Amino acid sequence: QVQLVESGGGLVQPGGSLRLSCAAAGRTFSDVNMGWYRQAPGKGREFVAISGYLGTTLSSDSAKGRFTISRDSATNTLDLQMNNLKPEDTAIYYCSILKYWGQGTKITVSS
Repeated sequence: QVQLVESGGGLVQPGGSLRLSCAAAGRTFSDVNMGWYRQAPGKGREFVAISGYLGTTLSSDSAKGRFTISRDSATNTLDLQMNNLKPEDTAIYYCSILKYWGQGTKITVSS
């Protein structure tokens, strides 16, 4: 059973930064893609960024230039460094691996 636990959310002012972390357990993850998604109030879940097992990364247009995804296979963690946060980044952020999802961590960007 794969378990994913996100942390690092909170309230931040526009222009600020946050770092999210996803702790994964239950199997090795060096051979799978790992991703971040988010769901804003009243909207559907959307893709944010993904870390490929071959070392590639892909980000959504809204995340490019501001968010950086990284993984540590030794500790089975997936991080998302978010800079220059905007009010429209307000959402619950989820970590996802294979068919599994974490419980999410909430980010509110507001002055």
